[in-house]
Amino acid sequence: MADYPIARGFHFRADFESITDEKNDFMFQEISGLSVDVETEEVVEGGENRFVHKLPVRTKYADITLKRAIAVGTALNTWILDAIYKYKYRPTIVNVSLLNENHQPLITWKIVNAFPIQWSVTDFNAESDSLVIESLKLNYDYFTIEKPR
Repeated sequence: MADYPIARGFHFRADFESITDEKNDFMFQEISGLSVDVETEEVVEGGENRFVHKLPVRTKYADITLKRAIAVGTALNTWILDAIYKYKYRPTIVNVSLLNENHQPLITWKIVNAFPIQWSVTDFNAESDSLVIESLKLNYDYFTIEKPR
């Protein structure tokens, strides 16, 4: 393997730590929205009116969206529906890993205290033979980036 492998965006995996399922329930075709912004506050310098300083205030993490062909009756599906219909929220850690050619993680985003805030499916169309895709949007506290040892 190269010292600095070029990561390809098509080979990845998502694992939900507190949800177990033997059916390969966590296979997604797309994961988007992994980002963090640093909010700043402007402070005008006293005495020297030519300068305005931007100081970091807090970090803000965007919601992430996971997409896959719809799955019914899986442990992940139960976790989502319990939150939506029963208000039984069980935040969990989601590990999103970018994989190398040997299916080993190159880098992992550890998403902490994730819970579902939106679930949707694609439109149904009698003139199309496409898969029904479900989208799951998760809110979370923060993420850390971990490299393999």
